[in-house]
Amino acid sequence: MERTLVLLKPDAVQRGLIGTIINRLELRGLRLVGAKFVAVDQTLAERHYAIHKGKPFYEGLIQYITSSPVMAMVWEGPQAIAAVRQTMGATRPIEASPGSVRHDFGLEVGRNLTHASDGPETADEEIALWFQPDEIVSWSRDTDRWIFEG
Repeated sequence: MERTLVLLKPDAVQRGLIGTIINRLELRGLRLVGAKFVAVDQTLAERHYAIHKGKPFYEGLIQYITSSPVMAMVWEGPQAIAAVRQTMGATRPIEASPGSVRHDFGLEVGRNLTHASDGPETADEEIALWFQPDEIVSWSRDTDRWIFEG
């Protein structure tokens, strides 16, 4: 079973889209195993976006992610990383597929609503950055047998 980090960024929080986006991931069949509302401080922001340090948009990313709370979540399921990224849509909302979160609710890349891990190693690192092990709950749903094969 694969896990991935999802952040609902300040624009999603401010626009009241937390429930809508969670609902889309639940309807997709993914299982929520960790969630918390976080006021992101400078240190966490810099650690999360360390890969972009030195790029022209880095300071804007830091200012933005620290401007308002985010909803940090861990989702689980078969191929969870790909499923979440497909559900969220392309980074640039104008290029995202119809029906994706970014297509349906976004217009500009700087206000693209969500962050989702892009691979297994990144997911592991990001989950460890945002969550303590005891903040993630392993559980099963009665409906899992109708969603997950095997």
